[in-house]
Amino acid sequence: MVDHFANHITRNPFTVTVSRGPIVESRHLVSAAICDSDGKLLESWGNIDSPVYLRSAIKPLQALPLVESGAADAFDISNRELSLACASHTGETFHVEAVTSWLNRIGLSISDLECGSHWPSYDVAARALAVSGQEPTAAHNNCSGKHSGFLTTAVHLKEETKGYIQMAHPVQQRIVRVLEDFTDLDLSGAPVGTDGCSIPTIGIPLSRAALAFARFANPASLSPERALACQRIQQAIADYPEMIAGTDRLCTALNKAAKGRVIAKVGAEAVFLAALPEQGIGIAIKAHDGTTRGAEVALGALLDKMGVMKEEMHTSLDAYVRPTLRNRNNIEVGHLQAVFEE
Repeated sequence: MVDHFANHITRNPFTVTVSRGPIVESRHLVSAAICDSDGKLLESWGNIDSPVYLRSAIKPLQALPLVESGAADAFDISNRELSLACASHTGETFHVEAVTSWLNRIGLSISDLECGSHWPSYDVAARALAVSGQEPTAAHNNCSGKHSGFLTTAVHLKEETKGYIQMAHPVQQRIVRVLEDFTDLDLSGAPVGTDGCSIPTIGIPLSRAALAFARFANPASLSPERALACQRIQQAIADYPEMIAGTDRLCTALNKAAKGRVIAKVGAEAVFLAALPEQGIGIAIKAHDGTTRGAEVALGALLDKMGVMKEEMHTSLDAYVRPTLRNRNNIEVGHLQAVFEE
Protein backbone atom coordinates (compact mmCIF):
# COMPACT_ATOMS: atom_id res chain seq x y z
CA MET A 1 0.00 0.00 0.00
CA VAL A 2 1.38 3.40 -1.00
CA ASP A 3 1.03 6.32 1.41
CA HIS A 4 1.59 9.36 -0.80
CA PHE A 5 1.29 11.79 2.11
CA ALA A 6 3.54 10.12 4.67
CA ASN A 7 6.59 12.26 3.87
CA HIS A 8 4.69 15.51 3.53
CA ILE A 9 2.48 15.78 6.61
CA THR A 10 5.11 17.18 8.98
CA ARG A 11 5.94 19.93 6.50
CA ASN A 12 2.35 20.90 5.88
CA PRO A 13 2.03 24.67 6.48
CA PHE A 14 -1.78 24.79 6.72
CA THR A 15 -3.54 23.52 9.82
CA VAL A 16 -6.91 23.77 11.48
CA THR A 17 -6.41 23.93 15.23
CA VAL A 18 -8.90 22.72 17.82
CA SER A 19 -8.53 24.68 21.06
CA ARG A 20 -10.09 23.90 24.42
CA GLY A 21 -9.41 26.40 27.17
CA PRO A 22 -5.84 27.73 26.94
CA ILE A 23 -4.29 24.94 24.83
CA VAL A 24 -4.51 23.56 21.31
CA GLU A 25 -5.97 20.10 21.86
CA SER A 26 -5.58 18.78 18.30
CA ARG A 27 -4.69 19.80 14.76
CA HIS A 28 -6.09 18.91 11.36
CA LEU A 29 -3.33 19.00 8.73
CA VAL A 30 -4.50 20.29 5.35
CA SER A 31 -3.26 20.38 1.78
CA ALA A 32 -4.93 22.76 -0.67
CA ALA A 33 -4.55 24.27 -4.13
CA ILE A 34 -6.08 27.34 -5.78
CA CYS A 35 -5.89 27.51 -9.57
CA ASP A 36 -7.30 29.61 -12.40
CA SER A 37 -8.87 28.28 -15.59
CA ASP A 38 -5.68 28.94 -17.59
CA GLY A 39 -3.87 26.45 -15.40
CA LYS A 40 -1.96 28.96 -13.28
CA LEU A 41 -1.45 27.80 -9.70
CA LEU A 42 -2.29 30.84 -7.60
CA GLU A 43 -1.54 29.46 -4.12
CA SER A 44 -0.91 26.09 -2.55
CA TRP A 45 -0.23 24.47 0.80
CA GLY A 46 1.21 21.05 1.53
CA ASN A 47 1.34 18.17 -0.92
CA ILE A 48 -0.80 18.94 -3.96
CA ASP A 49 0.93 16.63 -6.44
CA SER A 50 0.12 13.15 -5.09
CA PRO A 51 -3.14 11.50 -6.17
CA VAL A 52 -6.21 11.93 -3.99
CA TYR A 53 -9.52 10.14 -4.28
CA LEU A 54 -11.86 13.09 -4.79
CA ARG A 55 -14.86 10.94 -3.90
CA SER A 56 -18.22 12.75 -4.02
CA ALA A 57 -16.62 16.18 -4.39
CA ILE A 58 -16.28 15.49 -8.11
CA LYS A 59 -20.02 14.88 -8.67
CA PRO A 60 -20.74 18.11 -10.59
CA LEU A 61 -18.30 16.92 -13.27
CA GLN A 62 -19.72 13.39 -13.19
CA ALA A 63 -23.11 14.93 -14.01
CA LEU A 64 -21.89 16.57 -17.22
CA PRO A 65 -22.63 13.57 -19.50
CA LEU A 66 -26.25 13.67 -18.32
CA VAL A 67 -26.55 17.09 -19.94
CA GLU A 68 -24.08 16.73 -22.82
CA SER A 69 -25.60 13.47 -24.08
CA GLY A 70 -29.02 15.06 -24.48
CA ALA A 71 -30.48 12.73 -21.84
CA ALA A 72 -31.46 15.58 -19.51
CA ASP A 73 -33.52 17.27 -22.22
CA ALA A 74 -34.94 14.01 -23.56
CA PHE A 75 -36.40 13.15 -20.14
CA ASP A 76 -37.24 16.70 -19.03
CA ILE A 77 -34.75 16.64 -16.17
CA SER A 78 -35.43 19.74 -14.11
CA ASN A 79 -32.79 21.90 -12.47
CA ARG A 80 -34.00 20.53 -9.14
CA GLU A 81 -33.21 17.02 -10.36
CA LEU A 82 -29.93 18.14 -11.89
CA SER A 83 -28.83 19.45 -8.50
CA LEU A 84 -29.84 16.08 -7.05
CA ALA A 85 -27.61 14.39 -9.65
CA CYS A 86 -24.67 16.21 -8.00
CA ALA A 87 -25.78 15.40 -4.47
CA SER A 88 -24.56 13.61 -1.41
CA HIS A 89 -28.01 13.99 0.11
CA THR A 90 -29.23 13.36 3.63
CA GLY A 91 -32.04 10.96 2.72
CA GLU A 92 -34.86 13.31 3.63
CA THR A 93 -38.33 12.62 2.29
CA PHE A 94 -38.07 15.19 -0.50
CA HIS A 95 -34.82 13.61 -1.73
CA VAL A 96 -36.25 10.10 -1.75
CA GLU A 97 -39.48 11.16 -3.43
CA ALA A 98 -37.56 13.05 -6.12
CA VAL A 99 -35.37 10.02 -6.90
CA THR A 100 -38.37 7.68 -7.03
CA SER A 101 -40.32 9.99 -9.34
CA TRP A 102 -37.29 10.48 -11.59
CA LEU A 103 -36.69 6.74 -11.98
CA ASN A 104 -40.36 6.13 -12.74
CA ARG A 105 -40.21 8.73 -15.50
CA ILE A 106 -37.36 6.94 -17.28
CA GLY A 107 -39.11 3.57 -16.99
CA LEU A 108 -36.97 2.21 -14.15
CA SER A 109 -37.34 1.72 -10.40
CA ILE A 110 -35.35 1.79 -7.18
CA SER A 111 -34.33 -1.83 -7.81
CA ASP A 112 -32.27 -0.64 -10.79
CA LEU A 113 -30.03 1.47 -8.55
CA GLU A 114 -26.69 -0.26 -7.88
CA CYS A 115 -25.51 2.11 -5.14
CA GLY A 116 -26.63 0.00 -2.16
CA SER A 117 -28.73 1.27 0.73
CA HIS A 118 -28.07 2.90 4.08
CA TRP A 119 -30.01 4.81 6.71
CA PRO A 120 -30.49 8.55 6.09
CA SER A 121 -27.58 10.59 7.42
CA TYR A 122 -30.03 13.22 8.72
CA ASP A 123 -31.01 11.93 12.14
CA VAL A 124 -34.59 13.24 11.99
CA ALA A 125 -35.18 11.42 8.70
CA ALA A 126 -33.58 8.22 10.01
CA ARG A 127 -35.72 8.27 13.16
CA ALA A 128 -38.90 8.90 11.17
CA LEU A 129 -38.11 5.99 8.86
CA ALA A 130 -37.46 3.69 11.82
CA VAL A 131 -40.63 4.76 13.62
CA SER A 132 -42.63 3.99 10.49
CA GLY A 133 -41.29 0.44 10.58
CA GLN A 134 -39.60 0.77 7.20
CA GLU A 135 -36.09 -0.16 6.15
CA PRO A 136 -33.95 2.13 3.97
CA THR A 137 -33.79 1.45 0.24
CA ALA A 138 -31.25 2.44 -2.37
CA ALA A 139 -33.23 5.68 -2.82
CA HIS A 140 -32.06 6.69 0.67
CA ASN A 141 -28.45 6.27 -0.37
CA ASN A 142 -26.77 9.68 -0.44
CA CYS A 143 -25.64 8.98 -4.01
CA SER A 144 -29.00 7.88 -5.42
CA GLY A 145 -29.43 11.11 -7.38
CA LYS A 146 -26.07 10.66 -9.09
CA HIS A 147 -26.96 7.07 -9.92
CA SER A 148 -30.32 8.17 -11.31
CA GLY A 149 -28.39 10.46 -13.62
CA PHE A 150 -26.15 7.60 -14.71
CA LEU A 151 -29.17 5.42 -15.48
CA THR A 152 -30.89 8.23 -17.39
CA THR A 153 -27.89 8.63 -19.67
CA ALA A 154 -27.68 4.88 -20.25
CA VAL A 155 -31.40 4.62 -21.08
CA HIS A 156 -31.19 7.59 -23.45
CA LEU A 157 -28.20 6.10 -25.29
CA LYS A 158 -29.83 2.65 -25.35
CA GLU A 159 -27.07 1.07 -23.28
CA GLU A 160 -27.42 -1.88 -20.91
CA THR A 161 -28.33 -0.49 -17.50
CA LYS A 162 -27.19 -3.49 -15.48
CA GLY A 163 -23.58 -3.12 -14.40
CA TYR A 164 -23.41 0.63 -15.02
CA ILE A 165 -21.18 0.97 -11.94
CA GLN A 166 -18.34 -1.00 -13.55
CA MET A 167 -15.32 0.84 -14.95
CA ALA A 168 -15.73 -0.82 -18.36
CA HIS A 169 -19.34 0.37 -18.74
CA PRO A 170 -19.87 3.31 -21.14
CA VAL A 171 -21.37 5.37 -18.29
CA GLN A 172 -18.10 5.26 -16.37
CA GLN A 173 -15.91 5.59 -19.45
CA ARG A 174 -17.65 8.86 -20.35
CA ILE A 175 -16.85 10.16 -16.88
CA VAL A 176 -13.19 9.18 -17.25
CA ARG A 177 -13.02 11.15 -20.49
CA VAL A 178 -14.59 14.18 -18.83
CA LEU A 179 -12.07 14.04 -15.99
CA GLU A 180 -9.17 13.69 -18.43
CA ASP A 181 -10.41 16.69 -20.40
CA PHE A 182 -10.75 18.87 -17.30
CA THR A 183 -7.48 17.84 -15.64
CA ASP A 184 -5.24 17.47 -18.73
CA LEU A 185 -4.24 14.05 -17.40
CA ASP A 186 -4.02 10.61 -18.94
CA LEU A 187 -5.84 8.64 -16.26
CA SER A 188 -5.22 5.20 -17.75
CA GLY A 189 -2.47 4.57 -15.18
CA ALA A 190 -4.04 6.46 -12.28
CA PRO A 191 -4.87 4.63 -9.04
CA VAL A 192 -8.47 3.45 -8.93
CA GLY A 193 -10.48 2.50 -5.87
CA THR A 194 -14.13 1.65 -5.28
CA ASP A 195 -16.30 4.39 -3.86
CA GLY A 196 -18.90 3.93 -1.13
CA CYS A 197 -21.62 3.74 -3.77
CA SER A 198 -19.61 1.14 -5.76
CA ILE A 199 -18.52 3.24 -8.74
CA PRO A 200 -14.80 3.70 -9.51
CA THR A 201 -13.01 6.59 -7.79
CA ILE A 202 -9.84 7.79 -9.51
CA GLY A 203 -6.78 9.28 -7.85
CA ILE A 204 -6.17 12.86 -9.05
CA PRO A 205 -3.72 15.39 -7.53
CA LEU A 206 -5.21 18.41 -5.80
CA SER A 207 -3.41 20.69 -8.27
CA ARG A 208 -5.32 19.11 -11.16
CA ALA A 209 -8.57 18.94 -9.20
CA ALA A 210 -8.33 22.70 -8.64
CA LEU A 211 -7.71 23.15 -12.38
CA ALA A 212 -10.74 21.02 -13.20
CA PHE A 213 -13.01 23.09 -10.97
CA ALA A 214 -11.53 26.32 -12.31
CA ARG A 215 -12.50 25.21 -15.81
CA PHE A 216 -15.92 24.24 -14.51
CA ALA A 217 -16.15 27.73 -12.96
CA ASN A 218 -15.06 29.47 -16.17
CA PRO A 219 -15.81 27.19 -19.12
CA ALA A 220 -15.09 29.85 -21.77
CA SER A 221 -12.23 27.80 -23.26
CA LEU A 222 -14.40 24.69 -23.59
CA SER A 223 -16.71 23.79 -26.44
CA PRO A 224 -19.97 25.78 -26.51
CA GLU A 225 -21.97 22.65 -25.66
CA ARG A 226 -19.78 21.80 -22.68
CA ALA A 227 -19.72 25.40 -21.48
CA LEU A 228 -23.51 25.49 -21.49
CA ALA A 229 -23.63 22.20 -19.59
CA CYS A 230 -21.29 23.59 -16.92
CA GLN A 231 -23.38 26.73 -16.57
CA ARG A 232 -26.58 24.72 -16.38
CA ILE A 233 -25.21 22.57 -13.54
CA GLN A 234 -23.95 25.65 -11.69
CA GLN A 235 -27.37 27.26 -11.98
CA ALA A 236 -29.13 24.10 -10.82
CA ILE A 237 -27.01 23.87 -7.67
CA ALA A 238 -27.44 27.57 -6.92
CA ASP A 239 -31.21 27.37 -7.47
CA TYR A 240 -31.76 24.17 -5.47
CA PRO A 241 -29.04 23.94 -2.82
CA GLU A 242 -31.26 21.82 -0.57
CA MET A 243 -31.06 19.02 -3.12
CA ILE A 244 -27.26 18.78 -3.17
CA ALA A 245 -27.05 17.98 0.54
CA GLY A 246 -29.91 18.75 2.94
CA THR A 247 -30.74 20.06 6.40
CA ASP A 248 -27.80 21.15 8.59
CA ARG A 249 -25.18 20.65 5.89
CA LEU A 250 -22.49 23.10 4.79
CA CYS A 251 -22.91 22.31 1.09
CA THR A 252 -26.55 23.43 1.22
CA ALA A 253 -25.86 26.45 3.42
CA LEU A 254 -22.89 27.64 1.35
CA ASN A 255 -24.42 27.16 -2.09
CA LYS A 256 -27.55 28.96 -0.85
CA ALA A 257 -25.72 31.88 0.75
CA ALA A 258 -23.28 32.34 -2.14
CA LYS A 259 -26.05 32.79 -4.73
CA GLY A 260 -23.90 31.40 -7.53
CA ARG A 261 -20.63 33.07 -6.50
CA VAL A 262 -19.43 29.75 -5.10
CA ILE A 263 -20.36 26.23 -6.18
CA ALA A 264 -18.99 23.84 -3.55
CA LYS A 265 -19.14 20.09 -3.00
CA VAL A 266 -17.80 17.91 -0.20
CA GLY A 267 -16.39 14.43 -0.61
CA ALA A 268 -15.76 11.62 1.84
CA GLU A 269 -12.47 11.56 3.76
CA ALA A 270 -12.39 15.36 4.07
CA VAL A 271 -12.17 16.48 0.46
CA PHE A 272 -13.75 19.75 -0.68
CA LEU A 273 -13.87 21.22 -4.17
CA ALA A 274 -15.17 24.70 -4.92
CA ALA A 275 -15.68 26.71 -8.10
CA LEU A 276 -15.77 30.52 -8.09
CA PRO A 277 -17.51 31.40 -11.39
CA GLU A 278 -17.06 35.18 -11.14
CA GLN A 279 -13.30 34.80 -10.68
CA GLY A 280 -12.76 31.70 -12.81
CA ILE A 281 -11.01 29.97 -9.92
CA GLY A 282 -11.04 26.44 -8.54
CA ILE A 283 -10.17 25.32 -5.01
CA ALA A 284 -9.24 21.79 -3.93
CA ILE A 285 -8.80 20.78 -0.29
CA LYS A 286 -7.86 17.59 1.55
CA ALA A 287 -7.63 17.29 5.34
CA HIS A 288 -5.17 14.46 5.90
CA ASP A 289 -6.97 12.89 8.83
CA GLY A 290 -10.18 12.48 6.83
CA THR A 291 -12.21 14.62 9.24
CA THR A 292 -14.84 16.76 7.53
CA ARG A 293 -14.80 19.50 10.18
CA GLY A 294 -11.17 20.25 9.30
CA ALA A 295 -11.97 20.55 5.59
CA GLU A 296 -14.98 22.77 6.29
CA VAL A 297 -12.96 25.26 8.36
CA ALA A 298 -10.20 25.19 5.75
CA LEU A 299 -12.68 25.98 2.97
CA GLY A 300 -14.11 28.91 4.90
CA ALA A 301 -10.60 30.29 5.47
CA LEU A 302 -9.68 30.01 1.80
CA LEU A 303 -12.90 31.68 0.71
CA ASP A 304 -12.05 34.48 3.13
CA LYS A 305 -8.61 34.81 1.52
CA MET A 306 -10.29 35.02 -1.89
CA GLY A 307 -12.57 37.83 -0.68
CA VAL A 308 -15.71 35.78 -1.24
CA MET A 309 -17.03 35.50 2.31
CA LYS A 310 -19.12 38.62 2.75
CA GLU A 311 -20.56 39.46 6.15
CA GLU A 312 -23.99 38.07 5.34
CA MET A 313 -22.37 34.79 4.30
CA HIS A 314 -20.54 34.55 7.60
CA THR A 315 -23.87 34.92 9.38
CA SER A 316 -25.15 31.83 7.58
CA LEU A 317 -21.95 29.81 7.55
CA ASP A 318 -19.90 30.48 10.67
CA ALA A 319 -21.48 27.56 12.50
CA TYR A 320 -19.63 25.38 9.97
CA VAL A 321 -16.51 27.35 9.01
CA ARG A 322 -15.79 29.08 12.35
CA PRO A 323 -17.37 26.60 14.74
CA THR A 324 -17.26 26.72 18.51
CA LEU A 325 -17.01 23.63 20.69
CA ARG A 326 -19.84 23.13 23.14
CA ASN A 327 -20.25 20.51 25.84
CA ARG A 328 -23.35 18.52 26.80
CA ASN A 329 -24.68 21.50 28.74
CA ASN A 330 -24.27 23.70 25.66
CA ILE A 331 -21.47 25.63 27.33
CA GLU A 332 -18.86 27.03 24.92
CA VAL A 333 -15.57 25.30 25.73
CA GLY A 334 -13.40 25.89 22.66
CA HIS A 335 -13.17 26.71 18.98
CA LEU A 336 -11.64 25.73 15.63
CA GLN A 337 -9.38 28.07 13.67
CA ALA A 338 -7.46 27.91 10.39
CA VAL A 339 -3.74 28.71 10.71
CA PHE A 340 -1.58 29.56 7.70
CA GLU A 341 2.05 29.11 8.78
CA GLU A 342 4.83 31.14 7.16
